[in-house]
Amino acid sequence: MSDPVFSRLAIIGVGLIGSSIARAAAEYGAAGDVVLYDASPDVRARATELGLGTIAPTLEAAVAEADCVIVCVPVGAIGAVAAGAVPAMKYGAILTDVGSVKSEAARALHDAGDGRIHVIPGHPIAGTEQSGPEAGFPTLFRGAWHILTPLSGQDEAYQTATDHLAAFWTRLGARVEAMDAARHDRVLAITSHLPHLIAFNIVTTAFDLESVEQGEVVKYSAGGFRDFTRIAASDPVMWRDVFLNNKDAVLECLGRFSEDLAVLQRAIRWGDGDTLIREFTRARSIRKAIIDAGQDSSAVNFGRNAPEPDEPA
Repeated sequence: MSDPVFSRLAIIGVGLIGSSIARAAAEYGAAGDVVLYDASPDVRARATELGLGTIAPTLEAAVAEADCVIVCVPVGAIGAVAAGAVPAMKYGAILTDVGSVKSEAARALHDAGDGRIHVIPGHPIAGTEQSGPEAGFPTLFRGAWHILTPLSGQDEAYQTATDHLAAFWTRLGARVEAMDAARHDRVLAITSHLPHLIAFNIVTTAFDLESVEQGEVVKYSAGGFRDFTRIAASDPVMWRDVFLNNKDAVLECLGRFSEDLAVLQRAIRWGDGDTLIREFTRARSIRKAIIDAGQDSSAVNFGRNAPEPDEPA
C-alpha cells in the first residue's frame, strides 16, 4: 500500500461522516495516525469503544500536531469549531470541512484562519439517513463525488495543499472535483437540499391528513413513500443548518418547483393528459441519464431489501 497522504489526521465531530472518514483512512492507508474529538463525552466514549482512533480529550489536543484537520459538524457550528482549532494548529496544516453549504462554510473557515494554515472547504456528496459514530463505514465515499471549493488568489503552497487534500479523498475512493462555492450551493440546492425539504414535508403531511389513519400510512406505504421516509429520517440539526445557511439558493429552487408543480396541478384538474405524459416522459429520461452516469443502478428492488414475512425485521 502507498504511503499515507497525511501522517496525522484530526477529525472533529464523530458522526456518520466523521466516523466513516476515520474508518476509511485506516482501511485504505490514507493517514498514519487518526485523532478524533467530539464535544459530546458520550460520543467520545462510544468512539473509544468502536476503536475509531485516538480520542483526544480536547479540541486543541486533537489538532495540535495534525497535518490535516477535517471539521465534521453541522454548518452552523463550523465557525466556532474552526475558531477554537486554528490557534492550536501547526504552520502549513490544512483546515477543511464536510459541510453541505460551501459559501457559508468558506466564510466561517476563512474568518477563523490566521494566515499560517491552508483553508480548503470541501463537501463529500455521500451519506445515509443514519447518524452517530456507529453509523459510519469505510466504503461510504467509494465512487462518490467530493467537491473542493478552494479559496481564490492563493499561492503555490496553497495549491500543493489542495492537491494533497484531493489525493486524500481519492485514496478514500472518491472522485474529486473543484468548484466555485456559490455554484456548489446552487447545484446542491436542487440535487440535495430541495429533495430533503420535500421529503420532510410530504411525510409530515401524510401523518397530518385527517382522512387517513396514521396506522394505514405505515401499513400501506408503497416504495415511493418509504423512500421519502428514509430521507426524512436524516439528522434534523444538520438539515436545519443547511436550510438556514443556503436559504437564497433553496428559496430560488423552491419557487421554480412550485411553478412547475402548478403546471401539473392544472393538468390534473383539467384532464390534460398530454401535459402529464410530456412531463413524466421528461422526468423518466433524467432517471436514465443518472443510471448511465453510474450514480445509481437500474436493478429492480421494489421491496427495498425488506425481510420476508417470516423473517425477523
